[in-house]
Amino acid sequence: MTDTAPHFSAATKAARPLRIWDISPPIDEQAEVFPGDTAYSQELHFSLSPGCPVNVNRITLSPHTGAHADAPMHYATGEAAIGAVGLAPYLGPCRVIHCLDCGPLVRPEHIAHALDKLPARVLLRTAHAASQSWASFTAVAHETLALLASKNIALIGIDTPSVDPSDSQDLPSHHQLLAHGLRVLENLVLDAVPEGDYELIALPLKLTRADASPVRAILRELP
Repeated sequence: MTDTAPHFSAATKAARPLRIWDISPPIDEQAEVFPGDTAYSQELHFSLSPGCPVNVNRITLSPHTGAHADAPMHYATGEAAIGAVGLAPYLGPCRVIHCLDCGPLVRPEHIAHALDKLPARVLLRTAHAASQSWASFTAVAHETLALLASKNIALIGIDTPSVDPSDSQDLPSHHQLLAHGLRVLENLVLDAVPEGDYELIALPLKLTRADASPVRAILRELP
């Protein structure tokens, strides 16, 4: 009988596990949302007791709570819900670019140092401590997104609530995403992540009619 079991070298067996960075903020009643949006709430629906074998909670939240992926339908009528978009942009090699203390907008000059041999996914770290607050945060200039699109990226992520300023009504950066078919992650936590290349894993839920989805976003060290 042929032995079909896999054989591993001593070096393979001794390989250390790849480091993982959790880049998602916690989601609870303190999670900030856009003013007027649905706040997170949770209550016990079924309670563990002699007559019930489980605890089951009911939760209410905006799909833009915590780290999340916007769907094209969030900013354009007739476009795809988050459950209909392809998953490939949310999984694969990415680059974390530091543009710390760059002011209200990430402009092309703030990322110019890190564009060589760019992978298909880019995450922008704008702050020493990620801001989930809508009171003040750094957004992304639409010219910066156009530049990144010219490098054939598939996804852009940021450690603030939105790629557009909180008072924007025409959402030029969101519409740059639409024009170039880019996917976006917002509200990431990149505080402990050095600039460099990683593997991104941040899959949205298959919400068939939703304009966004929370994600559990992680970065994994490249082998």
